[in-house]
Amino acid sequence: MLIRLATLNDVPQIMKLIAEVVPIMIASGNLQWDNNYPNSTVFTTDINKNQLWVAEVEGQIAGVTAITTDQEPEYAKVGWDITEIALVTHRLAVSPQYRGLGIAAALLLQAENEAQLRDIKILRIDTNTSNQATQKLFPKLGYLYAGEIDLSFRPGLRFCCYEKRL
Repeated sequence: MLIRLATLNDVPQIMKLIAEVVPIMIASGNLQWDNNYPNSTVFTTDINKNQLWVAEVEGQIAGVTAITTDQEPEYAKVGWDITEIALVTHRLAVSPQYRGLGIAAALLLQAENEAQLRDIKILRIDTNTSNQATQKLFPKLGYLYAGEIDLSFRPGLRFCCYEKRL
């Protein structure tokens, strides 16, 4: 497995991955993503900011995530000081064909590596309350549950927030 920064040439494969993942999420009751989000514009913006990472297996994109310093204002509702610089993982997805290979964990470890390179001591992430897989994964990687929030751009949904301090 190769973890690398995404390029604009990766967008079609990333969108194919998202098209595979979204129906599975919806079928499981996780409505965090839909046919409108995340989209190619979001991923292109991430790529242009050098904050989109992919996991590649045998030349195929098996996973994707954005590693940013973008914190939602609602994060303050779980007691986080959002004026502190933190690396935040967004848009984490793994192709159904590659589940169980540790790809999500590898992408989260990339976030940790980036934090260390930038001398950032805080990692944060949120996930829909219906996403049981990530709620099991994050604590295994040392993330601590901080509480639940609403996000203004995803009305009607609740999100679990997790933090890891290095």
